Amino acid sequence: MFYPLLSKLLDYPDAGLMEALAELRASLRQGFEASEWIVLDRFMKELSEQDMTQVQASYVLTFDLTPEHSLHLTHHLFGDDKNRGPALIDLAEYYKACGLELPVKDTAVEDDAPNELPDYLPLMLEFCAQLDEEEARIFLSRWGKVLNQLAANLEEAASPYAPLIRLVEHRSQLVMATA
Repeated sequence: MFYPLLSKLLDYPDAGLMEALAELRASLRQGFEASEWIVLDRFMKELSEQDMTQVQASYVLTFDLTPEHSLHLTHHLFGDDKNRGPALIDLAEYYKACGLELPVKDTAVEDDAPNELPDYLPLMLEFCAQLDEEEARIFLSRWGKVLNQLAANLEEAASPYAPLIRLVEHRSQLVMATA
């Protein structure tokens, strides 16, 4: 439940999310550590106290208009450098090798282009939802430094999304097994 929920909360907010907030909040204590559900409950409570237009405007301002806050994780590594393209291709091929087909636009388009690039964090979290917890943590651990930087950038801007990124970053940390 962790990865699908974080994917929804970090994706562009729509009416479906806003309508589901009360139900999502009610189910929080199941499957989450106490520190996680406290953060998630606080975030969803704040979200539910705003109208959808405010939430959407805040989201666009935070993630779409501020490059340092981009949810496209390879942007933090490469910017618009030519090396970003091969990294995106590698990630898309990795998903495909693991059995994840990237979703395509619902509207009829000639090229059936995916809705999002493969490095879009909500999409990455949907991928993690298909893995067991250890595999998800291993996958996310490759992005730990980027998640840390993104969280720091959002914290500097006092964004309400910063604690969500910190939760994902926390899950990206591999836990050492004790003998």
